[in-house]
Amino acid sequence: MRTELCKKLGIEYPIFAFTHCRDVVAAVSNAGGLGVLGAVAFTADQLERELTWIDEHVGDNPYAVDIVIPGKYEGKGDDLEADALEEKLRSMVPEEHRAFARKLLEDAGVPELPEGEEVRELLGWTAATAGPLVETALKHEKVCLIANALGTPPADVIKEIQDAGRLVAALAGSTKHALAHKESGVDIIVCQGGEGGGHTGDVGSIVLWPEVIDAVAPMPVLAAGGIGSGRQMAAAMAMGAQGVWSGTQWLTVKESDCPPEQKQSYIDASSRDTVRSRAWTGKPCRMLRNDWTEAWERADTPDPLGLPLQFMVTSEAVVRGHTYAAKAQPVSFNPCGQIVGNAKSVRSVRQVIDECIEEYLDCVERLNDLMPE
Repeated sequence: MRTELCKKLGIEYPIFAFTHCRDVVAAVSNAGGLGVLGAVAFTADQLERELTWIDEHVGDNPYAVDIVIPGKYEGKGDDLEADALEEKLRSMVPEEHRAFARKLLEDAGVPELPEGEEVRELLGWTAATAGPLVETALKHEKVCLIANALGTPPADVIKEIQDAGRLVAALAGSTKHALAHKESGVDIIVCQGGEGGGHTGDVGSIVLWPEVIDAVAPMPVLAAGGIGSGRQMAAAMAMGAQGVWSGTQWLTVKESDCPPEQKQSYIDASSRDTVRSRAWTGKPCRMLRNDWTEAWERADTPDPLGLPLQFMVTSEAVVRGHTYAAKAQPVSFNPCGQIVGNAKSVRSVRQVIDECIEEYLDCVERLNDLMPE
């Protein structure tokens, strides 16, 4: 089970766990996998604090950081500093969209934020805002890998990371995207099928994984989208993946900082309760279907804007939904994959990984038993 990629990264199991929670990152890396911290919501200073904490809680184990520099976004190509870019983008957001978002929150009874609480509208969705996050991550020796979640990373970013002796990964939802990543010189392809959570394409994993693995060979590929058990992990490895990249199953673990009400929404959900929607970020993103996603789909309501403009509309709603989770679930941003239907209890990270490994081994043994004597 210990693939070449495991050996290169110095990890025991080829389990890569994407999460926005530092406690989950540390727990996964300490359990033998590789915790991956999603950094898009942090400023450089905030990320520095998070990574310093992780450094102090993972011993000698490595971990990774995930950034977001989309291949296409509003304002791309403008040679502006982050503050100037944000000001320009803010001027492009119609007041109609802001008013509609405020009304959805008001109708749901979600309280206003306390006076003076700041909401960052432009997160690390652009080269100007993600660049400082890369620089911060590279200051930490235990960060062995930096992944880009949307599009091929810019050439200068790839060079900066590789010159620092770290690996670069890029997520792909199609063979076309995977080949573009390969051509750019990244080290690892994360191939995510359409049933995955967050930003995702529309081709299912069982079709997409082998197609991409064959197209980019001999590059290492991590399988993502619908990974929540040892059986699914065995299927991915049987197709030639060198590991699995998962996110949804870490939302409900004990170590997760998701509010209890949000965890319960995930636990109560079935695999049929998700939808790919542009309602929160402007790009197709899989999440729990609720009143918010339904409202933006109606013919008589504003159409979602492109990334990052739509998130500049919804950023306050994300913060209010997290702050007042008990009241906000009908209009909260709850990204997850279809595998959420398997998340029926709160377990520790260690339990999740142990159960995954045990089930994986059972699958391999069962397949071996089918071989002729």
